[in-house]
Amino acid sequence: MWIPFVIVSNRKTHPKALFILFFAEMWERFSYYGMRALLVLYMVKVLFAGSAGADIKALSIYGSYTAMVYLFPVIGGLIADKIFGFKKAIVMGGVLMMLGHFALAFEGSNTVFFLALALIIVGNSFFKPNISSYLGTFYEANDPRKDGAFTIFYMGVNIGAFLATLTCGYIGQEISWHYGFGLAGIGMALGVLVFLLSKKVFAGTGLRPQEITLKPARPLGLSWDAVVYIGTVIMVPLCALLLNQNELMSTLMLVISLGIVTYLLVEAVRNPDKVEGQRLLVVIVLFFFHAIFWALFEQAGGSLTLFAERNVNRSIGGGIIPSSLFTSFNPFYIMVLAPLFSWIWIKLRDTNKEPRTPMKFVLGLTFLASGFLVIVLGAKFFADANGLVPMAFLALLYLLVTIGELCLSPVGLSMITKLSPVKIVGFVMGAWFLSISLGNKLAGIIGTLTAGEAEGATLTAQQTLLNYTQTYLIWGVFVVGAFAVVLLLLTPKLNKWMHGIH
Repeated sequence: MWIPFVIVSNRKTHPKALFILFFAEMWERFSYYGMRALLVLYMVKVLFAGSAGADIKALSIYGSYTAMVYLFPVIGGLIADKIFGFKKAIVMGGVLMMLGHFALAFEGSNTVFFLALALIIVGNSFFKPNISSYLGTFYEANDPRKDGAFTIFYMGVNIGAFLATLTCGYIGQEISWHYGFGLAGIGMALGVLVFLLSKKVFAGTGLRPQEITLKPARPLGLSWDAVVYIGTVIMVPLCALLLNQNELMSTLMLVISLGIVTYLLVEAVRNPDKVEGQRLLVVIVLFFFHAIFWALFEQAGGSLTLFAERNVNRSIGGGIIPSSLFTSFNPFYIMVLAPLFSWIWIKLRDTNKEPRTPMKFVLGLTFLASGFLVIVLGAKFFADANGLVPMAFLALLYLLVTIGELCLSPVGLSMITKLSPVKIVGFVMGAWFLSISLGNKLAGIIGTLTAGEAEGATLTAQQTLLNYTQTYLIWGVFVVGAFAVVLLLLTPKLNKWMHGIH
């Protein structure tokens, strides 16, 4: 009921392409979040069951997996810009992810498990940056509808996530892990199908460059298309290897991040157009604050899922709510609140009161810190003798961090399409996802600080509750709050560098 209402109420305001991309991204996110709801629980309860340090292994792999999901889009964005075009990159990415999800549906060895995750990582690198960049091409650079369009698009993301956590999460945890993973694959297949059946809407857009200017023109006598295909085949086993090499992955992340940020900094400083260069500097500064936001937000798929399993009173009506279903709070809130935020930004803009992008980031970080403060207070004052916290506190945490997400994430996607130089917009979008990648890797590291095991012995509920709350207080409240204050002080300078782009 909600989806048709949003489409009908906005159909005269936005181009048809928004709604097609909305549906394609909805099903892609269904597949990703359906698998994500099960991933850590599956590793702890099945893959590493009975082994010492299962929590640490699972959360480290989860951090590496989600980091790579957002690391390699910088390459996929570059390939779309220079070789494939948006449409071909999106379809190729969707097919690879579909194969990965279906591979997870079959019970197999650890090797099959890691190769399946690698297929999803590589596929996502083609799909993720380019569907967002493609949407931006249907609007002018400073179109006042743009933030609203990306917020509606973001609602599509979270409808998929909501449906996935309720279906894949429940089926995987209560019936069969592999059925849950398989259902995620069906969702991805639907996403590709929706996109392919919409040729008329996309006619003449998202095409490959008329001329590929990369040097050499034919590396090793091959076309650049062939180079991409061969590279893709090589990347799958390489990613599977990196998933189980935590320290190597951390070093690689640091090197790649420094390299890409340095490249963007050089592009900004040496740009002959001073205005264009300073706008790119805004992206670089916000890159780091964006990473910190996701480092705590992404506890949802890791430590917060285990927190719900161990330290939340999940009893209701004589039954027990599966812990994976608590991740549905976030997409549910987005479904309800995203159209409201889209409307609020437009109304505030009409009265010249809309916060500028850096200030929206400050609000995002502030709400995130407030959410973790709620869970810390709930654990301190309302936990029972068994170390269980009322589920209302987890619901309130998700509400506050979701409000923070709506202030920051869809606005960040819109910002990239406004502030990036046209010739490298796909690359900058990929670099923006790199900041999420850094955040996710840091999320895995923070998550291991909450690990519910010590010297091979499982901790009591009261001990795990203390681990969670201490970690959330330090990182979720103090660190995030400090970053919000620093960004608030930088906001006037960043607003100046945006040169009229809102």
